[in-house]
Amino acid sequence: MIPHKALLLSLGSLFLMNCNAQKKNNKIKVDTDKNQVNHVSKSDKTILYFNEGENRFLKEYQMNVTFKGISEDSRCPKDVNCIWAGVAVAQVEVVGTATRPMTLEIATIDNTSRNYHASAVFNGYTFSLADVQPYPGAVDGAKALKGKYRIGIIITKGGDPSTMK
Repeated sequence: MIPHKALLLSLGSLFLMNCNAQKKNNKIKVDTDKNQVNHVSKSDKTILYFNEGENRFLKEYQMNVTFKGISEDSRCPKDVNCIWAGVAVAQVEVVGTATRPMTLEIATIDNTSRNYHASAVFNGYTFSLADVQPYPGAVDGAKALKGKYRIGIIITKGGDPSTMK
């Protein structure tokens, strides 16, 4: 009976060391003037934060981005044990300077069998959902959060430009 306890202890130690290593590699610098967070890591990606309903022209990408809202939030509420972690799906409308508007649905997980995609491509850029706040509570759930959501997206160059319309 003792060997399984040693195995569990060593797996727990490895898990904690991995978490600690991730914290050291990912340093976050907040720039409140521009309403964005610069996420400095090995890949040096920038997370752009949008409040629900916020519309912003991103000069660097020559496109207008609007966070329309959350179409689904089935994430497991705080302090509740769930069988499935759940998913949040953000609707982000993008318009290039020479393109028509397109609504991207970006999820917190990538599960093609359930039609959830963690990233979407528009105009040669890949949009990924990095953060969805606030997290639903056990009492009110996601219904109480309507209009209060804030998302973080990462936009990277690359991707099939065929989504241009």
